[in-house]
Order: sequence, then C-alpha cells, then structure tokens
Amino acid sequence: MNEWIGLGLGLIALYFGAEALVKGGAGLALRLGLTPLVIGLTVIAYGTSSPEMVVSVQAAQAGNGAISIGNVVGSNICNIALILGLCALISPLRADLQIVRREVPIMIGVAVLAVLILADGRIARWEGAVLLAGLVLYTYVTVRQARAATAASAAASDQAGFPEELGQGKPLGLGLSIVAVVGGLAVLVVGSHFFVQGAVTLASNWGMSEMAIGLTIVAVGTSMPELATSLLAAIKRQGDVAIGNIVGSNIFNVLGILGVAAMVSPLEAPTLSWVDLGAMVAVSVALLPVVRSGGRISRGEGAVMLAVYVAYTWWLLRQSGA
Repeated sequence: MNEWIGLGLGLIALYFGAEALVKGGAGLALRLGLTPLVIGLTVIAYGTSSPEMVVSVQAAQAGNGAISIGNVVGSNICNIALILGLCALISPLRADLQIVRREVPIMIGVAVLAVLILADGRIARWEGAVLLAGLVLYTYVTVRQARAATAASAAASDQAGFPEELGQGKPLGLGLSIVAVVGGLAVLVVGSHFFVQGAVTLASNWGMSEMAIGLTIVAVGTSMPELATSLLAAIKRQGDVAIGNIVGSNIFNVLGILGVAAMVSPLEAPTLSWVDLGAMVAVSVALLPVVRSGGRISRGEGAVMLAVYVAYTWWLLRQSGA
C-alpha cells in the first residue's frame, strides 16, 4: 500500500475511533456522577489522546521507540502552541479557576518530570511504571475531590448542558456507551497500524529521522481529536473546556502514554534533543502566566503561540534536512 494512502486511512480511522471513544466515555462518566470540568480533564482529555496512546504503544512494540517519544513530546508542544493558539484566534479563551490554580502547575511539573526521565535518552520499564502510577494517582485524586466538593443537585445541573457544549448531542445510553468505547478502541488499533507504517516509510523516503517524523507528522496527526474538540469548544465560547481538554491531554500524554509504552518495551530516543524537551517545558510554563492574566488567552497571545509553533517546526525540519 502507498505510504500516503496508509497515512491518510490511518488518520481518518484515528479521528473517528477517537470520536466514538470520547462520546462513549462521556456517556459512561455522566452516569458515574462526574462534573463537566472533571470529564473534560479526564474522560475527554484521555479519549482525545487515545490515538497517541495506540500509535506510541504499537511503535514501541515495533522497536520504534523514537516515534513513541517524539509523538508525545511533539503532541504536547502542538496541543498548546498550535491548537490553543488557533482556538484563541477564533475566540479569546477564559480558563476555569481550578485549571489556573491546580491543573496547569501539575502539567508543568509533569513536563519537567519527563525531561528528567529522558535526560539519558531512554525510558526504562520501571520508569514507565512510575509514570503510570502517577496517572492513576492524579485521576483518583481529581475524581475524588470533584465528587466530594460537588453537591448532587449541582452536578446534575452541570451535566445537563455538558454534551451540548462539546457538540456531542444527547448522551448515549449505558449499552451504546460501552459499544462506542469498545468499537472506538478497535478502530484506533487498526488506524494506528496504517498510520505508523506510513509515517515510518515517509521518514525513510525523506531522509528524516524517526524522532523528527514523530515530532511533526505523527504528533500533529494524532492531535486531530484534540484540535476538533477544542476548536468546537472555542466556537461555542467554552474556553474552560478547550483549555481543560489540552491540559488534561498533556498530563495524560506523559504519564499514561510514555508509561504504558515503556512498560510494553523500553524506549530509546538517542536523537531527542534538549531543544525539543526545552520547547515542551517552555510552552507549558508560558501557559501559566497567560491564563493567570485575567484567566484568559487573548487573540494576540494566540497569535504568538502560533508563531512559536511555526518557528519550532521550521527549525526542526531544517535540522532533519527535509
């Protein structure tokens, strides 16, 4: 199969698989009594990151650890600089107070942790286990605090409008939610196979390293669900959903995806540079003062984010010789 056809089919499958997973996951979460913000930070964020998860795990199994790591690092940069930048240009984004006070600092801490672990250019199985344990702890604390702090009546009121905020329509019933989750995961597995195969072939044909292709084509491709969800939220002026989705996805990318992929097979990334890691930390840190300045991201700040992403991508392509 032509690598472009494989890449395209894989991307389409990743998008629709993630859509089914997100809708099914949201339906299940609503029946567990979770609030809109918590669903956005966990179920929606984790669901839209499912393409990164499946692609990175399959790349690890195939011995392409550089694609796994490049996918996560590149996706985290793309999520903030490209996706939030585009969303802010459409409509200035206002962040929920919880995101400003707790979630963004956690995201920054997780990015710094990734740099420390990747300092030697690899992630061992035990390091992957530590990352995964961190995700379990984060999810447990987030859900427990939210359910303890939210009265049942308030939760019911919030949940009533949540699906429409994301354009999900009426939430699915329990049976359909389970079918959507299982079916979405199956489509993701198939799509990721074609996507990884196409990306690896392109990397070889263009003379690019696996790390460079992971940081660019794979990272942007697997971030399409985040882009679609956040853009829709921005259009509907639901800035907290857009920002919460990105922040939650970035936390999940490092703790969950790198954790699981490394436990499947230790990851090696000898060509990962400090510029790539520094860019991930820099855009994460830059988000904190931006959202604290009145709790919003303005159009001007969004334009700066986009310019940063374009400059980083240009530098990366020049370094790779593409």
